[in-house]
Amino acid sequence: MKKQIFVLITALLGFVAGSFGVYDRLVNGHLNAAYGSYIPWGLWVALYIYLVGLSAGAFLFSTLVYVFNIHRSGNVAAVATLPVGLADGSEFSLRRLEDIGKLALFTALVTLFGAMFAIWMDIGHMERAWKMLLQTNFHSLMGWMLWFYTAYFILLMAELWLAMRADLAARASKNWLARLLTFGRLDTSESAVAADRKALRILGSIGVPLAIAFHGGVGALFGVIGARPFWNSGLTPIIFIVGALLSGGALLTFITAFFGSNQEEIGQLIPFLGRIVLGLLALDVLLELSDYLVNSYAAIPAHVDALRMVLFGPYWWVFWFVHVGLGVALPAFLLIAFRRSSFATATASFLIAFTFITVRLNIVIPGLSISELKGLGSAFTGPGLTFSYFPSQTEWLLAVWVVSFAVLVFLAGLHWLPILNERKESN
Repeated sequence: MKKQIFVLITALLGFVAGSFGVYDRLVNGHLNAAYGSYIPWGLWVALYIYLVGLSAGAFLFSTLVYVFNIHRSGNVAAVATLPVGLADGSEFSLRRLEDIGKLALFTALVTLFGAMFAIWMDIGHMERAWKMLLQTNFHSLMGWMLWFYTAYFILLMAELWLAMRADLAARASKNWLARLLTFGRLDTSESAVAADRKALRILGSIGVPLAIAFHGGVGALFGVIGARPFWNSGLTPIIFIVGALLSGGALLTFITAFFGSNQEEIGQLIPFLGRIVLGLLALDVLLELSDYLVNSYAAIPAHVDALRMVLFGPYWWVFWFVHVGLGVALPAFLLIAFRRSSFATATASFLIAFTFITVRLNIVIPGLSISELKGLGSAFTGPGLTFSYFPSQTEWLLAVWVVSFAVLVFLAGLHWLPILNERKESN
């Protein structure tokens, strides 16, 4: 309870402080944003793809429970599909994975909401956003992405309701909100629960390619831009998907450790999740290293210039200290040296999830900071006509507001909804 109060107070402070950024954006538009004509995407776009990745990763973790049925100790077939080292001696952990199913779905829903709000604030005419859905240009990747997001949002809502329905029905007699959310379906028999489980598996199976498609589509949106060699690669969508699995899985692991109340069960489950996160971290590092080395060797000037900016530019410390140091090296050390420690695993997962925003910033900004035409940066001067960028106060405040609001929604869900199984007996 003390931990939740601490998070609540922190989120409320961020919400209040960030409100000034929201006010500035709504009243003054993009006037006080640091991006411009040469660098049209900034912190809010990076925050958007970061939160979308968290959503996709958390959702894909939920499929371990609802699609692949890795939740029963007797499910030998499901256990056999896990990599060597994850299945051995993990019967209890596999059984307890069922407890993170609802949490993963709710985390995916909240982070998706935050991502959509962040990108909505970034567009020029916010009031015209509906046109992308009702007047879609299907030759545009952005048009397809909005339809993917809509389908994904509906699917998340349906899955979360099915996952909670039996719990809501069980408490309907004492809780008016639970009774309202059951929509009159109060059957808690084994056959009804089995029907919910079957529907969850069908929806989850649909959601797997959908989650891969919409976040891979974000990567494709960058990868197909031939004018930006730093982005233009067939590997970009794959890097986005693996990054989503890593960051979303790390966030889910930290949330499970932080908000879970049964320390005995957490002590069994968190190290198991940590081993999955470690494997994803290794894969993500391999892809990033391959991308950097191959393109460095190819020596395409525009790509090398952007890569040099990431590694040795004005914000070199973001890559080396924040990403590599705090986001890769330290978590890897904790996950390997203290692999049986829930605290170490939770700390490592928090560091990965928190610092992954720098990975997104190091994709968005360097790719735009290299002039397409030699001398363009000095040919014209004026507001927005610069290739240097650092987020303004308004951008930081609005980003803080988005994250704080998402955290408040998450905390409200934990309090009012049967997201965590230990709350079953509390009401």
